[in-house]
Amino acid sequence: MPRERGILEDMSADASSVLLEGPWEHRFVSANGARFHVAEAGNGPLVLLLHGFPQFWWAWRHQLVALADAGYRAVAVDLRGFGASDKPPKGYDTFTACGDAAAIVRSLGEEQAVVVGQGLGGWTAWAMPTLQPAVVRGIGVLSMAHPVLMQRLSWRDPAQRAASRFVVDLQWPFRAERSLVESDEQVRGFLTDWSAPGGPFPSEEEVSRYAAAMALPFVAHSAAEYYRWVGRNQIRLDGLLLASRLSRMIERSVLHLQGAADRCVLPDTARGSGRYVGGCYEWREVAGAGHFLAEEAPEAVSAALLEWLPGVPR
Repeated sequence: MPRERGILEDMSADASSVLLEGPWEHRFVSANGARFHVAEAGNGPLVLLLHGFPQFWWAWRHQLVALADAGYRAVAVDLRGFGASDKPPKGYDTFTACGDAAAIVRSLGEEQAVVVGQGLGGWTAWAMPTLQPAVVRGIGVLSMAHPVLMQRLSWRDPAQRAASRFVVDLQWPFRAERSLVESDEQVRGFLTDWSAPGGPFPSEEEVSRYAAAMALPFVAHSAAEYYRWVGRNQIRLDGLLLASRLSRMIERSVLHLQGAADRCVLPDTARGSGRYVGGCYEWREVAGAGHFLAEEAPEAVSAALLEWLPGVPR
């Protein structure tokens, strides 16, 4: 099916197309052997924002403004393989993703940050206190169960197993990449299927922006590689090692936000994540919102972050 006319016609097929203008500054930082694009706003304690799939830094545009206005240094990252960040052939495992985030914090001239992630970025946020504890003051997680719980229920719970079927589909080399870029429809499907039914998200602009970013060279492959690592390493040594390490209690403050209408990570799956937190744990379920909380319920997400952040120990 051909791509829709409109925003996509005006975007060149290079990474500059994701450097969208707004009340933020675009920067490139070298970290963990790669170059990362970040959008930054404000001054104050650092809040590092990690987007989900199939998105890029722009998913955090509302929170960038709200956090900056409240006195924080908000930095939204294009994850390795996405947007304007480097897209190397390897490095899409959880260990490297956490190493990337930690190195970005240091490259920004900071020693510590609060790390906030949504979806795929939320998976990394959950792992940060265990794999990179020195740089993490606290974590905010949107739309993602604790990884150990997520993996377990993706196998054992029929409803979550059905919701996670896309991970199996992304295991197929080449076919998955083609389906993500040959038209807007695959990205549109993820955005609409996982968001709250009947809501305003996604708009045509959001579909076009995310489809265009996914169509950038090597992005579809990189995106699939994150899920391929998760899928194939559940029975391999490094995956078993990760599960063992992540089973330890998290001794950091955790804010956990979950959309009540999330059809990717089901609320019943996410609800038990607090058992892995030894520090302060706050669970909030957002009514009328699905998987893409930062955009479906931007005011609620920003308000929750701004209420929670002052209590995170420094």
